[in-house]
Amino acid sequence: MVLVAPAFTKIKTGNDITSAAYTITGALEQGRNYAIANNTYVWVGFYEEDMTATVPTTATPPYSGKGRVLIATVFSTDGTKIYDDSDPIAPLPPTRIKQFGKLVRIEGVHITDIGASPSPTPSPAPSPETLDGRPDWPYTYAAGIAADHFNRISSDSADTTRFPFTAQNYTFSKTVRFNSRGEANLNSTYSLKSAAELGLKPTHGTAIDSTSRNLIAIQFGGVGGNFKIYRR
Repeated sequence: MVLVAPAFTKIKTGNDITSAAYTITGALEQGRNYAIANNTYVWVGFYEEDMTATVPTTATPPYSGKGRVLIATVFSTDGTKIYDDSDPIAPLPPTRIKQFGKLVRIEGVHITDIGASPSPTPSPAPSPETLDGRPDWPYTYAAGIAADHFNRISSDSADTTRFPFTAQNYTFSKTVRFNSRGEANLNSTYSLKSAAELGLKPTHGTAIDSTSRNLIAIQFGGVGGNFKIYRR
């Protein structure tokens, strides 16, 4: 794959977040494919800031800014995961990672939990291809009590990776890491997930549209990828 000099790609979504979902899914698929093709580790990072920000901001999760999501992808130049999960918390060394692709800006969208599909199942049952009929594993499958949030990436969660990375003056503390087998780990250090999810809500400027039914869930498996977009 050709390495592209870091630059910006901006996507304006307004109330229609479908294009944002496809962009995020594409970034995750590209990261997974690159890890497999190049026998290395790849991190896809997510950062959310205030839509009115004019210069790069730095904040730790939960992100206080709303309305602009940034995505950056880096890979390990020596093919290793750099740190073991038991190592002390530390940023990924800039000398051992390299960004590929563009820094993507998606405006008018907020990454957050949107809730599991309805339970009990409504009658008639919603299609399994829709938001209300999607699998509920990201909200129910967990290694321990109240640990289900480790199955999801949300700007409103305090979950962070042990090993953040910096790209174009942004520090990415929310990550999906892919290894050379294409297996995904959320925030680099958590266990392999049967199903992971990113939920999307539209925003108006820096305000989240809390009444909109235009919600989207992106789910993927830890082993096979199988990225899928669910919407009403």
